[in-house]
Amino acid sequence: MDVGFHPAARSSAMAPPNVHFDSANDIEKGNGPVDSYARRDFAYPSPSTPFPSNDPLSPNFGATAHNNISALNLNTPIPPLSLDSTKETPAPEPLPTPDSASSEDVKEKKVDEAQAVVLATLANEEIKKATAEVKHVEVKQPTATPQSGPQATKWVKFLLFFNTYRKLFTLVVILNGVGLLMAALDKFPYARKNNGAFILGNLLMAVMMRNELFLRGVFWVVNKALAKWPPLIIRLGATSVLQHLGGVHSGCAVSGLAWLIYRVVTLCMHAAINHKAVIATGIVTNVAIIISVISAFPWIRNTHHNIFERHHRFIGWLGLLATWVFVLLGNAYDIERRVWDWSGHELIQLQDFYFVLGMTIFIILPWTFTRKVKVDVEIPSNKVAVLRFERGMQQGLLGRISRTSIMEYHAFGIISEGKDAKYHYMVCGVQGDFTRGLVENPPTHLWTRELKFAGVSNTSTLYKRGIRIATGTGIGAALSTCLQNKNWFLIWIGSDNEKTFGKTIANMIENGIEPERRILWDTKKLKRPDTMKLLKDTYDMWGAEVVFITSNLQGNTQMMEGCKMLGIPAFGTLWDF
Repeated sequence: MDVGFHPAARSSAMAPPNVHFDSANDIEKGNGPVDSYARRDFAYPSPSTPFPSNDPLSPNFGATAHNNISALNLNTPIPPLSLDSTKETPAPEPLPTPDSASSEDVKEKKVDEAQAVVLATLANEEIKKATAEVKHVEVKQPTATPQSGPQATKWVKFLLFFNTYRKLFTLVVILNGVGLLMAALDKFPYARKNNGAFILGNLLMAVMMRNELFLRGVFWVVNKALAKWPPLIIRLGATSVLQHLGGVHSGCAVSGLAWLIYRVVTLCMHAAINHKAVIATGIVTNVAIIISVISAFPWIRNTHHNIFERHHRFIGWLGLLATWVFVLLGNAYDIERRVWDWSGHELIQLQDFYFVLGMTIFIILPWTFTRKVKVDVEIPSNKVAVLRFERGMQQGLLGRISRTSIMEYHAFGIISEGKDAKYHYMVCGVQGDFTRGLVENPPTHLWTRELKFAGVSNTSTLYKRGIRIATGTGIGAALSTCLQNKNWFLIWIGSDNEKTFGKTIANMIENGIEPERRILWDTKKLKRPDTMKLLKDTYDMWGAEVVFITSNLQGNTQMMEGCKMLGIPAFGTLWDF
């Protein structure tokens, strides 16, 4: 349903079954007005009889009354009727009789007059009855459409809670936990001898799962190798794993910390033969990594972003530095001879050295792509800032921006018409101090990493057809996929979208997505839709294989539960970067 941007009617060739264009019925049913802003409705059957209206100008005004009256045989002329329902209808005055009239004519006229009185009385009674019925009809204003579909069961809610992210986290922690337990029980000699490799191996993997360059490589390989030809379940599984690699990141970080604690406890238990400097750096490393891990807990990361960023980043860097010192001192001190050996011959043969070197490279590498770039800011409303940067981008990417070079980086979806486009855009909704500052004090330059990271939409090339549904500012993460791939359908639900988000976004949709590939639902004009019915009808009509969702927490939860209940493969929003 085009709302606000595109008044043109939909192509009937792409219309789903049971599509109709009955604006009067839709308004009366509370589905919102169907005017020049809305030309497509989904499967709302028309009532068999006109719905009564209390608007005198409506063609359905007093529908019940007119139906009842039309059933009467009122062919016989009747005198004018009084519509005052509180008074009885008076008998008509006797008509004057010409002197030349015969007695038979007079009798016939009296009979006709009596019949007219009876018919008039009956008609008045019907009018009073019908009018009473019409008085009790209330035409309600359009409100939020009740959401259809079955309520999510506890099992469905559990499946959505225990998603691939938590499955990967659980798997990694269990495997490491078993190894750690066997090492503590002296059943795993290799781990006892090389526990430094288990510490740094886990920490290296945690770093790689958040590295833009490494992840772009992984996405590229999967998109090239599995595009469209494997069974759908394999492609869905690949998308799910790529979307939830954060579970490996957090699982390896926690496991690495557990191995580090085990290492330091072992050193303390054998403090008599270990140098105090080695033990001290081990403790400092432990403290730094513990703070870094705790600061990344979801309730801190999502509600106190600046605290998370400062501690996770800067304390993490301190932890990396302490890890280098810990590895170098631990290797240099010979516990058998109780002397320091700084030759380094054994160091380059240790796994620990290469693990910590890899961590350092993957942490530093993204910062080498950091640039201060020119930005043009469009402020269509006090709720949104639309940022324009030079050069085009492939679809499915997100970028981090900041006013400073190393602090307060925030991630936003990237809108671009393609790699060869002149510009790419970010839609920033006002939610906190940073985004509010973009509206109140628009910058001319911002810091950003030119190497962007891939989001779930980047796997859209795996599917033959799909639906990208977004609410509000979620259009920033959704639009590129539909602009660059003709096999994807856009559903955008928002309030007065053109006024809120501006002409730039409106024109990109108008010029880049055909009317038969989009539904733009304006909640200000049509109220909130029955989202799951809208989504299910579009899914069936479009022949989609998957749905990608970008919405707030409430909308994401509702749509993910609804899709799970209806058996529609769907991937929702994550707040894990």
